[in-house]
Amino acid sequence: MPPALTLLTNYVMHILIAPNAFKNSLSAPDAAEAIRQGLLQSGLPCSLQCFPIGDGGDGTAELIIHHLNARKIETETTDPLGRRINTFIGFSEESKTAIIEMADSSGLKLLKTEEYNPLHATSFGTGELICTALDHGARKIILGIGGSATVDGGCGILQALGVRFLDQAQKDLGVLPENLIHLDSIDVSGLDKRMLETELIVLCDVDNFLLGETGAAAVFGPQKGASAQDVLLLEKALSKLRDVALLKTGHNMNTIRHGGAAGGTAAGLNVFLHARIKPGIEYFLDITEFDAALGTANLVITGEGTIDLQTLEGKGPFGVARRARKKSIGVIGLAGTVSLDDQLQLSHYFDVILAIGHQPEDLNTAMEHTALNLQHTAFQIGNFLQLRLSLS
Repeated sequence: MPPALTLLTNYVMHILIAPNAFKNSLSAPDAAEAIRQGLLQSGLPCSLQCFPIGDGGDGTAELIIHHLNARKIETETTDPLGRRINTFIGFSEESKTAIIEMADSSGLKLLKTEEYNPLHATSFGTGELICTALDHGARKIILGIGGSATVDGGCGILQALGVRFLDQAQKDLGVLPENLIHLDSIDVSGLDKRMLETELIVLCDVDNFLLGETGAAAVFGPQKGASAQDVLLLEKALSKLRDVALLKTGHNMNTIRHGGAAGGTAAGLNVFLHARIKPGIEYFLDITEFDAALGTANLVITGEGTIDLQTLEGKGPFGVARRARKKSIGVIGLAGTVSLDDQLQLSHYFDVILAIGHQPEDLNTAMEHTALNLQHTAFQIGNFLQLRLSLS
């Protein structure tokens, strides 16, 4: 046997596979499994640990539920358009902690594309899930708010918890957030008092403020179906909410970093419920003891649908890469789309970034092939690592 091959058989690389979900195409656990399969098929001498991650986006709660060995409680709630649906919350009896995914009640994934309507979509169903958690004795609630269909500043959640949004005649406003432009006062006297004794942690995957060119309406409104005219109306509505809330509480919703997340939900919950807003990926990596898994790794493979400058603003792969960098562990990032203009900035955290597409195809087809493309790319990574070892 050639000396290089002898070295190869004596060396076993430990690879930590820690991808985020590939939005609208593949969950984080499925992405990790596809990468694992590709590496195994390559024949690379290695040990593999799958550690799918969440940064507050859709799927984060499911992962936390798994890591905390929490149980699922089946329940009913309201979707963004007011229809009754079945869903669940996670609950840990030991710590009296509830884990809730906003996307499971107020998410875009619950709507057909033609149903997207952020002027009418409500977060009320998420508030109902919080009530369910309180009914089961929760003293701590972890709420992941990514993937929402709403731009209502969290008003729906607050309504479900007993807060009233009133016009000049002291009548409840109708459809929110469209009618927030008529907001005159906010009545918190009916707020569920149990919330005052419950720690609420909100996990965000963006750091936008509530208002302005990079705010909830301008950035996320179009993603949720808002026309240019709708964006202007939503901006006015959220501005009115900010003004009235400032008079009521003394706190400015537009000064809260991450406040624009989930259409302003983070800002609303911070001001009225004293929610602690956390960068989702950092909280997730801490609560799941990710650093312990890093301790035995020689290489980390992470990824999500797109890797670009926005990744460095708190997305999952960035959190993973930054922690790996601190331990001088190499990082490979995989994505459906990779920004060619941002390579220099990204290279401070990722040693290699690879786009997983292997043939010309439209976006919908590429998304259908995400698992296969990840597997094939991981197979090639395994082959390359073997080659490098044989040449060392």
